Amino acid sequence: MAALLRSARLLKCSPAALLQVFGNSRHVPAAGRLYSEAVGTTRAGLCVQTVPGRLNVNRGLVKDEPSVAVRSKQAQQFDWALAKLDSSVRRTGRVTKTLLLRIFHDICRTGYPSGNQALLLLRSCGSLLPEVPLAERIELSQQIWDKLQELGTTYDVSHYNALLKTYLQNEFRFSPTDFLTKMESANVQPNRVTYQRLIAAYCEVGDIEGASTILGFMKSKDLPITEAVFNSLVTGHARAGDMDSAEGILSVMKGAGIEPGPDTYLSLLNVYAEKGDIAKIKQTLETVENADILLMDRDLMQVVFSLTKASHQQHVPEIVEHMRHERGYVPDAMNLCLSLITHGHEETAFSVLKSFTGLLVESQTSDSPDLGNFFLRHCANMDKPVENIVGFCKDLKDSGLHSSPLQFTLQCALEAKKTGMAVELMRSMKEEGLPLRPHYFCPLFTHYQKDKNIPGTLQALRAMQELGVASDVDTFSIYILPSFPSVDSARTSLKEAGIDVDGNILIAAELRTEASRGNLAGLFSLMSSPALPNIDLSAFRASLISGFRGLFAGLQYFCCSGPTEAPFVYLYDSINVFIESRKCQIGSSLLFAENVAYFLYNLIDSLNETEVHSKEEQIREYFGLLKNMNISISLNIFRGIRNILESYQVPELVKSPFKTIRQYLCIHKLERALELKTQYETDMTPAAYATLINLCCRHDNAEEALKLKMELARKDSDAALDAQKYVALVRVLSKHGKLEEAIDMLKEMKEKDVQLRDSTIGLLTLTMNTAAMKGDANTIRRLQETIFTLGLAKPSSNLCSPLIACYLESENYAGAFDATVEVQKQYNQMPKIHDLICGLVEKGDAELLQKVMEFLSQERGEMMMLYDLYFAFLQTGRYKEARKIIETPGLRARPTRLQWFAEKCIAAQQMEPLENMVDMTVKLFECDRDDMYHYLLRLCKETNDWQKAEATWMKMQEENLAPRERTLRLLADILKNNDKEVPFEVCVQPIPFQSSFCLLSATDHIPGFSLSDNANNLLIISQVKRCQMKDAMGTLKGMLQADQVPTQLAITRLVQGLASEGNSQDIQEAEALVKTLGSIKLSSMLFVNNTALAHIKNEDIDSAVELLESFYIQNTENQKSSISFVFRKVLDANNDAVLDKLSAMAERLCNHFASYRAATDLFLIYLDTGRTEEAKFLLQVPHSIFIPVQAAKIKALSELIPDFTEKENIFSHLVKCYGLDKDFSSAKALYERMQAEGVKADELTLKRLALLYKEAGETVPFEEPPESFRFYADKLNKQRSESMEPANN
Repeated sequence: MAALLRSARLLKCSPAALLQVFGNSRHVPAAGRLYSEAVGTTRAGLCVQTVPGRLNVNRGLVKDEPSVAVRSKQAQQFDWALAKLDSSVRRTGRVTKTLLLRIFHDICRTGYPSGNQALLLLRSCGSLLPEVPLAERIELSQQIWDKLQELGTTYDVSHYNALLKTYLQNEFRFSPTDFLTKMESANVQPNRVTYQRLIAAYCEVGDIEGASTILGFMKSKDLPITEAVFNSLVTGHARAGDMDSAEGILSVMKGAGIEPGPDTYLSLLNVYAEKGDIAKIKQTLETVENADILLMDRDLMQVVFSLTKASHQQHVPEIVEHMRHERGYVPDAMNLCLSLITHGHEETAFSVLKSFTGLLVESQTSDSPDLGNFFLRHCANMDKPVENIVGFCKDLKDSGLHSSPLQFTLQCALEAKKTGMAVELMRSMKEEGLPLRPHYFCPLFTHYQKDKNIPGTLQALRAMQELGVASDVDTFSIYILPSFPSVDSARTSLKEAGIDVDGNILIAAELRTEASRGNLAGLFSLMSSPALPNIDLSAFRASLISGFRGLFAGLQYFCCSGPTEAPFVYLYDSINVFIESRKCQIGSSLLFAENVAYFLYNLIDSLNETEVHSKEEQIREYFGLLKNMNISISLNIFRGIRNILESYQVPELVKSPFKTIRQYLCIHKLERALELKTQYETDMTPAAYATLINLCCRHDNAEEALKLKMELARKDSDAALDAQKYVALVRVLSKHGKLEEAIDMLKEMKEKDVQLRDSTIGLLTLTMNTAAMKGDANTIRRLQETIFTLGLAKPSSNLCSPLIACYLESENYAGAFDATVEVQKQYNQMPKIHDLICGLVEKGDAELLQKVMEFLSQERGEMMMLYDLYFAFLQTGRYKEARKIIETPGLRARPTRLQWFAEKCIAAQQMEPLENMVDMTVKLFECDRDDMYHYLLRLCKETNDWQKAEATWMKMQEENLAPRERTLRLLADILKNNDKEVPFEVCVQPIPFQSSFCLLSATDHIPGFSLSDNANNLLIISQVKRCQMKDAMGTLKGMLQADQVPTQLAITRLVQGLASEGNSQDIQEAEALVKTLGSIKLSSMLFVNNTALAHIKNEDIDSAVELLESFYIQNTENQKSSISFVFRKVLDANNDAVLDKLSAMAERLCNHFASYRAATDLFLIYLDTGRTEEAKFLLQVPHSIFIPVQAAKIKALSELIPDFTEKENIFSHLVKCYGLDKDFSSAKALYERMQAEGVKADELTLKRLALLYKEAGETVPFEEPPESFRFYADKLNKQRSESMEPANN
């Protein structure tokens, strides 16, 4: 083919003539949302950007085949990466370069990236990156291609097609001939999609001859010509200057039997836009509208982009007016703005922004609008002129769209390390009279500090002074002084640069710097100087505390290796520093005492028993020193120290005829069984009667069954049948016209409390379906009414469907509709609605169909109604009408509804409606295209249709879709089962492990035999269950040596098993081994909690407490790490001694380290286990904070404190919980209680209640607050903060 293209210049061939031959191909839809052409790119590209460097598309190098474990991990990682990218696209319509690179690097870390992962990355390097310049996108795609090739990825034709698409979307100039040559040298054969995209490449530069050559080749191969080819030719002729031929392509398409679709008209609109022919654009839009063809807003945005790139932006407003603002409009319009900015058209981008800000204003929930943030950030990132940016900011602020645009843009410039832009923006802010804060310069100083860039630091400091911004102590101590080798060198540099600094600020910063570095001797020297001015202690208090905490680490070191008196000398000097600091400012006594107590406790705790005995005299001397200094410590810390010392002083410190009847019953001989029953009637038991009644029901003998039931009632009125026999009796009685007797059986079930299971409920449905087949609607209604009124079963679609089916059987659609309305009103169910609509569509009863649609719209909403109608049109073969429905503006994907219809088609093996649904949903907002093709391939496998599966694979490539591993495996299975070549690489699926534990254990004795990773994971779990912990550890180590990946469950069970044996050493070893894996998601507290439990198992309670306490002390900011597991285990074991120590630890953490998570965990465990007295006691801990997050726990808490005065808080939290749970009945009851008790609800609570009332369809019994949720939340927070200020003061 490459050689053929080289001779293309010798040919003079008309593509129109070639196209006349083809016409048997159906319309192929455009690309899906995730990997489609995003707004702001041309449909293909070839002639704009040229990136230096060679085109490298060689086939991947062959490396050692990765293990099954790695392949399995690849599949999981692909799903994770796809979910990340898909989430980004669903939210914003784009991906960021940062996210893409992060996923790329994560994939590369495995060492064996799969072909599917490569496909996903390549397809993300095009129009999904509107914030990235075209040249960077190409560079990124080439980087990904080369790196994955280096790591051994095998490239197939789908990868080359994806690379072609990337080239086209990024307007990259390349040689189609060279591209084909590279494919041929890699032994990869092009397919139809390859040729389509090469035609697009030729057409982008107006090379009709090259396109004609490929068309001729496709003809010789009998490859179908799709709409995509015609669309490219429209562009090709237009760019070759032949507009008549471009317009004539539409006639050629119709002659070939292909109706021009939205994409064809979009191609025509784009070429008119490039010419600036607004008259033709308007004419084409009118033609499209009259032809009942839907152009989406995203399509019109392509026209806006084409107009702007061709310098015809004056026509943009006329195109914007045609947009309908359908669902997904805002993210698409934002992406159009980003693309325009990237291409240097920020003025047009701003006009587009102003056109949709009205939609954004409606979604604003704050009093401080911030519309246009994305626009301002991208302008800053792309280094747009500051005067332009300032103009945009002024316009946004004057329009009331943004409260602080200049400040936000300044933040963006600082984050992007654009010093010049930041300074200019601050000048503009000063001119506007806006305040300039010292912290605005912090990002610049941080950047310079990291690089030790002293000139940059001085330049930023000089800019501060020029702008009149005073530098404070924080700026100097945190950002400026650390950039210099020493304080003296900083002074010298500042003086040489002519920068004046307040002497007191510099001294205070020096004090803070020395304190934070832990240089207490130097700090003491500074503070002892007579020249030291009067400095407020608050200026360096936090740094002083940090320095003392650093000192503690030094104390521990000295205790272990230094001279015995060193810790006390250090601590004595530090106390002197504290005493000197108290001279600076009165009021620091609390800080002083608390920190000394903290140091003392940890010092004693760090000593072992031998060290305590050897240093007993020094400890006593130190206590005397503290006494002489009038230093006191809190009672809790005193108790802790006392307990430690006491433990060291005590060395030892450290769970018939009846049988014959049964024989006949078993062989279903009813007559003989009845004879024997009569013969031995006096010996009949209730069980025998029940069995005999059931046999009568099986033989459809209603008279005898009823007679036996009456006999049983006379003999034993308390005897009850089981649910299945009762329902069988109901069924046979109702079938034979004994409706009242059947209803009596249902009533008896209720009286005798016979519970129905799912299987017996299914029999009830079957009973009513029998009546439906006979057209007996009265029997069905009576049975339904009795079942639901008695509460034997809740109304369900299955139980309600027989009534509608009764009318549908006789094609009485009016009666079916009346029955549907009846069932909906009585039982809130709507069964058989699909069958009803299909019947009306086939019958053509438009009037009744309209009534049904109005009813559905009222009851289930317009969107659900449209789906019901859409599925009916598909089911009945009305595909044109179905397409109109699914293209309704604003309609979005409903995965559960689409899955329902797909499963229905698969079960009935209906390929045509399913295939049409897949085709029609290509542009449906948020439609998961992989799911759609997976349904199609499942049906292909059911019908063993490998040709359809192969065509489906081609369509997936045309959509530029990156399928999941499950989809590729399914397609590969279909092709392999039909002895066809699989045109792509498939990851090996691990074989499920079925063997027994004995077989697993025996594998060690089989030379050369090794288990898969799944088998080894199951072996670890089995060994743990058998308490073979040593063997389990050995299995784990063997897995890691064999490059296998243990599962989260296997590791968790192993660690828990080690804890149950008290083996903390092996837990630590397991933790070290698992850290080498990195990617396994384990609980962050798995090893901490189980190590603590191991210590408890060994009766080393102090070590457990020390471990947990130190964890929370070192992670005071992390309040999410829970030790509920430890508390639960201790409570289950009734170990009160351990519980007391853990409770004391939780109290210490609350009082001294403001760490409340442990206390919260214990409190909630107490509530869950019903230990209310302990929970009450824990509530008395001062300063503790508990955050119950469930309504039940809040109620339990309120019961613990019945006299709690702030009921408003409890009630507001309960309303919030009910809102999250959608529990309207509880919320309504709570509101009535609030009214009765006279509790006034705040506006936010009323807003939440109003929403629940409206969602439940009830009238709101109070006046709903008019503002947004955010408004009242901010107002409430402000009120609370203001109420706290007097207490703080």
